[in-house]
Amino acid sequence: MTTATTASTAAPEYGDKVIAVETAGAEPIPDAERHGGPLQLLWTWASPNIEFATVYIGVISVLFFGLSFWQATAALLLGTALGAVTQGVLSLDGPRFGVPQMAIGRLAFGYRGNVLPSGVNALVAGVGWFAVNSVSAAFALNTLTGLRPLPSLLLVVAAEIVIGFIGHNFVHAFERYAFPALAVIFLLAGVWTFQEADLGGAAGAGGGIGGFLLAFSTAWGYAAGWNPGASDYSRYLPRTASRLKTAVYPAVGLFVSVAVVSVIGAASATIAAPADATPTAAFTGHLPSWLAHLVLLAIILGAVSANALNVYSSAMSITSLGLKLPTWLGRGAIVVLCGLAGTGAAWASLADAGHAYEAFLLVIAYWVGPWLGVVLVERWLRVRTPAPELAGRLGDPAFSNWPGVAALLTGVAVSVPLFSNQERYVGWVPERWASFGDVTCLVGFAVSAGLYAALRGRRRRSPDAPDASAASV
Repeated sequence: MTTATTASTAAPEYGDKVIAVETAGAEPIPDAERHGGPLQLLWTWASPNIEFATVYIGVISVLFFGLSFWQATAALLLGTALGAVTQGVLSLDGPRFGVPQMAIGRLAFGYRGNVLPSGVNALVAGVGWFAVNSVSAAFALNTLTGLRPLPSLLLVVAAEIVIGFIGHNFVHAFERYAFPALAVIFLLAGVWTFQEADLGGAAGAGGGIGGFLLAFSTAWGYAAGWNPGASDYSRYLPRTASRLKTAVYPAVGLFVSVAVVSVIGAASATIAAPADATPTAAFTGHLPSWLAHLVLLAIILGAVSANALNVYSSAMSITSLGLKLPTWLGRGAIVVLCGLAGTGAAWASLADAGHAYEAFLLVIAYWVGPWLGVVLVERWLRVRTPAPELAGRLGDPAFSNWPGVAALLTGVAVSVPLFSNQERYVGWVPERWASFGDVTCLVGFAVSAGLYAALRGRRRRSPDAPDASAASV
């Protein structure tokens, strides 16, 4: 007698193959396809942050936000730590559900309501971040070879798209082998930079609490900007993977890489550079030529490492929209389309990359804060809900959760007009009290988390709730 082979026991088609194009989208990864260990999350979240975009967080904290080196360091470490902790927490849901992070968002926002945050993340990762990192790599290639910025940009984005197109296993493998080279080169650059830096000088002094909050928000926005893709890279892990290691490795990889590299950037900002130098040339100008060339190569490699994740997670966000797409528009094709859109944005920002990056870092925190507030409260509320019940909601198009969408939109609507502090728009509070700096992300997080907790509690108690099991988590 023969029995039908279930999806969970079938022989793996993708498994741990590295040179194979991944076909999975937002659907749960079968048990037979699960592989790997939590340790791979360490370098997967470290390599993408050993790059120039991370350096520039420290640079703008001193040059633009007016902080001393030590003030900037404190703000950078605090903001990065908060973003890294939540990265570890959210990574735990990858082995549990086997789906991308934005698909898990259906629990907080409902199946249809999740279209909003998933769409936003697709744009932020696949267009915004892709453009930022590609520009830094293009400048590095331009400085290293003399090739004009546009051809340099096209070469870089081609490599980034290819890695994302191949998929999950190849991304992990690329980050693993990029990690030691990136770590050694940037540590060497850091040693040289600290020897030349004026850490106790007055350069950048005067930012005050406002500058501190700006730097903190920037660091948190940068680190937490990876949170919407946390489980994208842990969803293939076996269900039996260590929960402690699954949380600790991504948190440590993210924190150490961002903290070390951004602090090196803050130190480099205390060293005088030519006024007309590109951002990458300013960072490498004080280094000996052999090390400067290695750093430029590392900047290119680091940007490719980051954008391989960005373009991959952008495609995962689009598959999480729950739309009925034509068969030809699979994950790989979506990666290519996202990469092309990001390339267009990068081309447009070549002329004024520094100020464009500063504005972008703050803006991403504006939506990540409220989104994170709702997601973490939802996760806390459903801690005792059986996994099969939650998994059923993830794939149920009829499941709705309007309090999540309402809380997200309210958090943005309250925090941005009142507290944002941008060159083109200054909110009501910092316009009157400049010492507030920019606490938009903090306010958005608190408002959305508090409102969602209140609305969800009220919905659970309401006798008119149409589906009590769907309303309580």
